Amino acid sequence: MSAPTASPVALAGEVAAAAGARVEFRGLRRAFGSTVALDGLDLTVEPGELLALLGPSGCGKTTALRVVAGFEQPDAGEVLVDGEDITRVPANRRDAGMVFQSYSLFPNLSARDNVAFGMRVRKVPAARRNARAAELLALVGLPEHGDRYPHQMSGGQQQRVALARALALEPRVLLLDEPLSALDAKVRLSLREEIRRLQLSLGITTIFVTHDQEEALSMADRVAVLNAGRLEQCAAPAELYQRPATAFVAEFVGTMNRLPGVTTGGGLVEVAGAGLPVDGDPPLTAGAVEVLVRPENVFVVADPEGEATVVSASFFGSVTRVLLDLPDGGSVKADLPSREAAALTPGTRARMSLAERPVLVVPAAL
Repeated sequence: MSAPTASPVALAGEVAAAAGARVEFRGLRRAFGSTVALDGLDLTVEPGELLALLGPSGCGKTTALRVVAGFEQPDAGEVLVDGEDITRVPANRRDAGMVFQSYSLFPNLSARDNVAFGMRVRKVPAARRNARAAELLALVGLPEHGDRYPHQMSGGQQQRVALARALALEPRVLLLDEPLSALDAKVRLSLREEIRRLQLSLGITTIFVTHDQEEALSMADRVAVLNAGRLEQCAAPAELYQRPATAFVAEFVGTMNRLPGVTTGGGLVEVAGAGLPVDGDPPLTAGAVEVLVRPENVFVVADPEGEATVVSASFFGSVTRVLLDLPDGGSVKADLPSREAAALTPGTRARMSLAERPVLVVPAAL
């Protein structure tokens, strides 16, 4: 009878990474011709933190990661790790491990040899590197896959090997460049939970680039939202969602309704028949605005005298998203408990109200 395999959590103690490092971006600028990828980025990643860089394509998040890795040189600004300026340090001397979207495994090497490759380059004795490779493969849940080649493994298994390889040299910083985007939904969910568990057990500072807001909000200690090379907001996931600092963050993270409103002074806005407090600095003058409201803060009940009409109801398990047409020609989405939404079938007349909580306002569209 074979001996029981040690759990990944227990192995994390043996395969410990170096203490998490503090990473600072100071005034980073990077342009590619007329395209500005980073426009004065200032950001700090705390030791042992998992920070997600989130934003649309072309916002600068991958460029920022590549600057930390040493694959890109900024036109201006600095990158510091534990107070040391590494901006001009070659990539192979930065003590950072990187995992790419495309796995980037050597096809002619086994999983064990892929994980051990960096140690071989650094002249680590064969016995030690093979033992460490085995420990790391066990850590990522692949203890029996050491002799397999990339073509013999699924995408999720290959990405686990890539993660083990990145951890092999005990980096102070782990860099993940959309590592899950090429995987199917079920594997992606499983692996993001695994990455987070490993990151917490190892205490390694991690920067995770993604365009998937669900990934960012579910995995990260903090999320930095980038837009056109600039930092819009960096905050814990709950704060980012509930208290977005800008209209861009509000509409990029989660779903947001825009409703017409009128500011009345005194920090209030009239919207959908209610007077709600304005979140943040209220407009200096009274007038027409647009009010940003989350779907879960919209309440809907069937009412033959109601002014709204149900267009559709999309079932998502415990929650149903109801789309309403409003009498002014606009529309609104409401997320309701499914048991409460059962009567809201297409064509039903309904009455809408809003939760009494602060809302963001933006200038009315012309």
